Amino acid sequence: MNIARRPRVGHIAFLNCLPIYWGLARTGALLDIDLHRAPPDELSRRLVAGDLDIGPITLVEYLKHADDLLLIPDPAVAADGPVLSVNLVTKTPLADLPAAPRVSLASTSRTGVLLGRMLLEDRYGRTPAYTVTAPDLQSALADADAAVLIGDEALQVFHEHRHREPGGLNVLDLAAEWKDWTGLPMVFAVWAVRRDYAEAHPGLVKDVHLAFRDSVRRSRDEIGEVVASAARWEPFPPAALAEYFERLQFGLSERHLAGLREFASRASRYADMAPLRAGGPEFFAAGPDNSL
Repeated sequence: MNIARRPRVGHIAFLNCLPIYWGLARTGALLDIDLHRAPPDELSRRLVAGDLDIGPITLVEYLKHADDLLLIPDPAVAADGPVLSVNLVTKTPLADLPAAPRVSLASTSRTGVLLGRMLLEDRYGRTPAYTVTAPDLQSALADADAAVLIGDEALQVFHEHRHREPGGLNVLDLAAEWKDWTGLPMVFAVWAVRRDYAEAHPGLVKDVHLAFRDSVRRSRDEIGEVVASAARWEPFPPAALAEYFERLQFGLSERHLAGLREFASRASRYADMAPLRAGGPEFFAAGPDNSL
């Protein structure tokens, strides 16, 4: 890229985005971008503030700031059924949860938190009292009946408690519950570009989009190597990682967009956001082909 400053691109510091990072490293595209690794809420804040040019943003924050952003078609973080790492953890079976349960929001993803609230209040008919806690299970359940847990910690809890024993914790996969409720996939994060940056540098944005697209394709083709590499330093066996990466979806099909729009329509009563524009969301329109 023949520019003075490489595009500032965000990368989620969770295991769910390892395949994306793997592909960028394998294709060499990392050399052409200024990569910033952080938790989802921090990356969302930086993109909205203009401290990043392109990057992942939780769906809730995208919906709040859609006028300033354009979506990139891929990657995304989504699931059409169980995702394993976005969970409601309860001390009792869901049916025995109190009418006004104490619920910890132990998450760095506003979208996962909002999904948990929607399900608890609209689907299960509870009126919870919420508190925000550290993103670990012990802190979250210390003074609560349930906790919304997201990310690597949630994945660990899922594997520890997937074979439930009497008196043990109950782990409810919120993406699976969303699909059972709506019949649609759940989109947790999208990749977006600041509208002003896209207007000034359309060729560079297309370069980054193509790099991400090729990264996802490469990681899918070499998923065995991704799993073997991750298993050396992550606290999960290869079979668990393979299952997780198989569940995750990294693109936006028409079904995913339908799920995104459905979430947006339901989310407006919970968060300060305008409805999506008719025909939305709005995508970046690629310029001339001058790929990396």
